[in-house]
Amino acid sequence: MPPHMPKPPSFVFMTCQIGAEQALKREVERAWPCLRFAFSRAGFLTFKISSDANLPRDFDSNLVFARAAGYCLGKAAGTTPHEQAASIWKLLGDRKVTRLHVWPRDRYPAGFRDYEPGMTPQTAEIERVVREHSVMRAVSLLPLDHANAVFPKAPMSRRLRTQGEWVADVVVLGDDEWWIGYHEVHSLTSSWPGGFFPAELPSQAVSRAWLKMNEALAWSEFRPKKGERCIEIGSAPGGASQFLLAQGLEVTGIDPANMDSVVLADPHFRHIRKRSKDVPRREFVGTNWLTCDVNLPPNYTLDAVKAVVGYPGVKLKGMLLTMKLVEWSLAHEVPKYIERIRASGFRAVRARQLHHNRQEVCIAASRYRAPR
Repeated sequence: MPPHMPKPPSFVFMTCQIGAEQALKREVERAWPCLRFAFSRAGFLTFKISSDANLPRDFDSNLVFARAAGYCLGKAAGTTPHEQAASIWKLLGDRKVTRLHVWPRDRYPAGFRDYEPGMTPQTAEIERVVREHSVMRAVSLLPLDHANAVFPKAPMSRRLRTQGEWVADVVVLGDDEWWIGYHEVHSLTSSWPGGFFPAELPSQAVSRAWLKMNEALAWSEFRPKKGERCIEIGSAPGGASQFLLAQGLEVTGIDPANMDSVVLADPHFRHIRKRSKDVPRREFVGTNWLTCDVNLPPNYTLDAVKAVVGYPGVKLKGMLLTMKLVEWSLAHEVPKYIERIRASGFRAVRARQLHHNRQEVCIAASRYRAPR
């Protein structure tokens, strides 16, 4: 730790999508045997750090199912929001935090009756109270910065202004249960409160896939250039295609289902109304980017992708693949999916369960450089 920061506490916390807790616990067991499971609620887990462990500050970087993580200081004390807010700064002590993240754990599994995880009016009010008490404690906090989420942007090395800063974390588990921690900003997603992608679905978007693609591109650090070609397997009804078109790409959507008329009307969009396995491989020659989001098991997706990338003349820059975990047991196979993609010639491959993913994960694969 830097000299101005106290020694890290004995616990870490992680938040995740409801339903992904066991997948995350097994990931932690594989990646960090120095962490011993301690306590959990739906969507929230804590682990005790072994006394002899040398845990890096970015320990969550390669955890697929950890939406947010940090050092854990325990629960805020008090019976009113103001008492709890005051106790937060006592727990943080003289830790030199400059930013504040307040967010709720998920209330339901993603997609339950169209439920979307994210910020609530309650967390906004809690943040207001906590900031009020930070002033009383003479803690200087910077305002919340949503600018990092806007796409397109310059490479992250030039745009992640918060990198290296320390953040106070308040995870709202219930009306009167707040868990407190802190973390260092080490990646784009760790600069988002709770790992929630700070963007809203525009009224003109034809489906929520617009948000999924926006978040996937922001997280992956892929920067397609205007005029490049992208093929989207599983494109209907067209939310993701709509977002890609807005970035100036030439998009070909492959799907036997109907596309929205708004997308079909775009002169830079072409619809191939077939299943991907029935599309001649020559259609993929000259394509720069490939995305795939189909309601089929992961190995079907990987077989379809393998047939494309192995065809002569196909030289993709990168891929964004959504792996549907039709059963949660498939979460343990994600490392194997990554290795299959690497074996196809992609040097940098990583996975994350995005904020706007449901029971699925996104895999970003690049031939040229590691996405951050």
